[in-house]
Amino acid sequence: MYEITIIPGDGIGREVMEATLNILDSLTVEFSYIEAYAGNKCFKKFGTTIPNETISLSRDADATLFGAVTTVPGQKSAIITLRQELDLYVNIRPVKSYKGTKCLYDDLDFVIVRENTEGLYAGIEKYTDDGATALRVITRKASERICRFAFQYAKKTERRKVTAVHKANVLKKTDGIFRDIFYKVSEGYPDIESEDRYVDATAMFFITKPHEFDVVVTTNLFGDILSDEGAGLVGGLGLAPSANIGKNNGLFEPVHGSAPPLSGRGIANPSAMILSAVMMLNYLEEYHEALRLEKALIQVLAEGKTVTPDLGGNSKTLKMAEEIRKKLAES
Repeated sequence: MYEITIIPGDGIGREVMEATLNILDSLTVEFSYIEAYAGNKCFKKFGTTIPNETISLSRDADATLFGAVTTVPGQKSAIITLRQELDLYVNIRPVKSYKGTKCLYDDLDFVIVRENTEGLYAGIEKYTDDGATALRVITRKASERICRFAFQYAKKTERRKVTAVHKANVLKKTDGIFRDIFYKVSEGYPDIESEDRYVDATAMFFITKPHEFDVVVTTNLFGDILSDEGAGLVGGLGLAPSANIGKNNGLFEPVHGSAPPLSGRGIANPSAMILSAVMMLNYLEEYHEALRLEKALIQVLAEGKTVTPDLGGNSKTLKMAEEIRKKLAES
């Protein structure tokens, strides 16, 4: 039995978490869950967006499922804090088309591997007389391990190419280090094609030539922006899962936020949360159940009969989850 820490969070995070747990309970894998707190409601109750207990529970669990949280102005980010405290240095964001969804391209399948602990998101900022400054931290250690992970991921998943994305023509020192280390790491993987591109050109090519990408590896801020653009290619954030991976821990979350306008209406699309659970199952090496779950979701999306309004249907979140459970029972 796997021990899973669940952090539903705020808004639709709680709704898509409930839907996903209902589906997971129908798998042949057994889970036990312990709920932890983070986000806006947590802040109102405990005076912090991320209690130390939540960090400890995530550290000790076999994996963590994270819903979504509402940002509290002036307070630390719950998800960034978890990534840093647990050293979840890899953020994996698939860009994959599914039949029945409003994709710009119906045959995309590439992955963004984002460094998850430093860059501008290190949060080293200060006010100055003229405004404020932020320190962009790029280390050789972090650059090497994220590039190595990208090549190992490409090898494991039988992908053909890894593209490093940077802005070394302007950020000559920080991104210069990232680019140079990328090519040094690539020497250990001669069977995998390696290339690098500027981030602005990559943003354009995501729209005009997305099929040229297979595995993209990049720094923290660039990865965050490009992955949202990638989600736009394949139907939006409601279909965008992610994994945060470290040496000892894995945390899985949909890319979308807590969406306060949708909260309480029961119409949130649970697909991104479900696909994040698929990534969790793969992390736990429960490959068969991961494939079963993804196939069940794919069937429901393709049929388009029992899906939420953003997917063109009129079903509630839990109704869509129930239909996915039925497909699992039939598989």
